[in-house]
Amino acid sequence: MDLEKHPHPPQAPTAPAAPTAPVAQAAPVAQAAPTAPGLRASDADRDRIADILRDALAEGRLTAEEHAERIDSVYRAKTVGELQPLVEDLPAPGGGRRDQTAAPWAQADPNVPVTAESLIAVFSSSTRKGRWRIGARTKAFSLFGNIEIDLTEALFEQRLTVIDATSIFGNVEITVPENISLRGSGTGIFGNFEVENLESENPEAPVVVVNGYSVFGNIEAKPKRGKFVTDLHKRLEKHLDKHLRKHLG
Repeated sequence: MDLEKHPHPPQAPTAPAAPTAPVAQAAPVAQAAPTAPGLRASDADRDRIADILRDALAEGRLTAEEHAERIDSVYRAKTVGELQPLVEDLPAPGGGRRDQTAAPWAQADPNVPVTAESLIAVFSSSTRKGRWRIGARTKAFSLFGNIEIDLTEALFEQRLTVIDATSIFGNVEITVPENISLRGSGTGIFGNFEVENLESENPEAPVVVVNGYSVFGNIEAKPKRGKFVTDLHKRLEKHLDKHLRKHLG
C-alpha cells in the first residue's frame, strides 16, 4: 500500500539538454537557404548583380569588354549559383568606392536649372543641349523617336554620370567633350549600340558611363572633337572664394 501512495517516484525525466538540441539543428537550415546555388534567380537578383558590374565598370575595375561579357551572362543565368561567380572578384556594394562628393566637379552655377532625370521620345523627339546641369543618373527611352543628349557645354555636379538608354525602332545620340572619360556597355538586337571609349589624361575628369539596349534602333555615344570642359576648375575657385568671403566677412 505504501508503494501505491507515492505519486512522485523519481524526478529523473527532467533533462536540460532536450531543449538545446532543436536550436542547434535550426541554425544551419536558416544559413543555407539564401546561398543555395540551385535556387532560381529572380529579376531582382539579376538587377543587383548588374548594378555591381555597372559600378565596377565606372570605377575602372572592369574593361568595357569584360563588363559586356558578364552582363550577357547575368541575363542568361537561371540560378543564383550562376550569378555569384560573376562578382566574386569585385567589392560588395558600398565598399571601396571613391567619395564622389569630394570631387572638384561638384560645383555648378546655381542659376542654371537641373535637367530632368528622364528623357522620353515616343513618335517624337527630345533634346538636351547647351548650358545645363546633368544629374548623376539620366534615363533615355526612345520608341519610334529621336533623343539627343549633348554634354559638350553641360555642367557636371558629380564625377560619375550614368546614362541608361533604351531604343526601340528609335535613335539615341549622346555627345561629350573630348577631355572627359567615356565608357559604356550595351546590346543591340537587330540594331546598333556603339560607344567610342575615351580615357581622359586627367584622373579627376568627369566619367560618363552609357548603358544601352537597342532593338531595331540605334544608340551612339562619342566625343565631339574640339569641345572641352575648360571652366570647371575656375568655377570651383570662384565658388570657394565666394564661400570664404561670406563666412569671413
